[in-house]
Amino acid sequence: MSKIKVLTVDDIAETRENIRRCLQFEDDITIVGECENGREAILKAGELSPDIILMDINMPQLDGISATETITVQYPQVSVIMMSVQGEQEYLKNAMIAGAKEYIIKPFSISELSNTIRKVYKIEQKRKQLKKQTRETVVTPLKNKPEVISLFSTKGGVGKSTLGASLAISMAGKTNREVVLVDMDLQFGDLAIMMNVNPRNSITEIAHNIDELNEKILDRYLVKHESGIKVLPAPNKPEYAELLTVDHIEKIINLLKINYDYIIVDTPPFFNDINLSILDASDQILLITNLELPTIKNTRLSLEIFDSLHYKEKVKLIINRATEEMGIQKVDLESTLEWFAVSSIPTDSRLVTSAVNKGVPFVLSHPTSKLSNSIYNLAEIVIKNWGTQRDLQASKRKGFITKIFNMK
Repeated sequence: MSKIKVLTVDDIAETRENIRRCLQFEDDITIVGECENGREAILKAGELSPDIILMDINMPQLDGISATETITVQYPQVSVIMMSVQGEQEYLKNAMIAGAKEYIIKPFSISELSNTIRKVYKIEQKRKQLKKQTRETVVTPLKNKPEVISLFSTKGGVGKSTLGASLAISMAGKTNREVVLVDMDLQFGDLAIMMNVNPRNSITEIAHNIDELNEKILDRYLVKHESGIKVLPAPNKPEYAELLTVDHIEKIINLLKINYDYIIVDTPPFFNDINLSILDASDQILLITNLELPTIKNTRLSLEIFDSLHYKEKVKLIINRATEEMGIQKVDLESTLEWFAVSSIPTDSRLVTSAVNKGVPFVLSHPTSKLSNSIYNLAEIVIKNWGTQRDLQASKRKGFITKIFNMK
């Protein structure tokens, strides 16, 4: 078995030596080089081809954030783990935007360091395998290839789950294909309540039987909704989320692809290992925002992170609760984000609140409403997999952005 190759970057020689001592007894990890600044790290990344770079933030000549930005673009196969005595949220955000895969706070223990290296390496290997499988699928495309569509936002309360439920129902109605809605907000998911389903089991029970799990057993954990779609509810207690791992989630999604044409995933409003594995596996990512300044700020950060993760071609921006009364226009949002929105969902708080409280998605309770019609249009976009930035830029140049709703 090949060892995990690590490059250490820190301007303090004592720190580099301490890391070397920490890792010298790890059979599966080897230090291939050391650097004392970011400029040297960029050169060594090309020369040594490490699997992992342990990168300090504050260094002379070139800091760790700037070096990471360059390395993740020039050498995307290399994973960067940021090291710093700074634990503030702003440092964490900057590290992720730069392309770092993980962030550890000094001082750290031997086990914390080695386990973090192994975890990041394992996730990166799975990503590479997934990309390889994707390329192979493109060469020999399958008929009715299953698609994973994830709804994401970095802020709670933007209506992501409500949209996800109605979108799943609309897609099932338009295509007559098998659709499953998966609640991956493992701590505070509400899809079971919103859809008035009473699950006997949730995704937690699957974790206890993961070794024996196959597509037939998995189907028993799904709840059938009156609309015909299936639902995989979140755990009924927040602490149960800890029972689920990246491996569990990847196996569940892969098994769902056997029986379902569309896997609609409602994700939590943050980045972690599980969420990144879901986003990696997604064919389309629907980024939900609204016209409030805090949400717009977080959306911009999300787009920067998505760009560093090379997700740009599968991200579609959706404006929910779009109304001119907010004081911010769609064009202002697009200008601020430097990103075109593919769909604007109108606001109707009374209809949505009533639908949620009754446990009946609004596309069923009010199928002819303006709000429901906007979801039907969004479903068309998702089904045709249209609306990337490339699509929207071309459409705007030609002056017929509404063409999508007339496509046959």
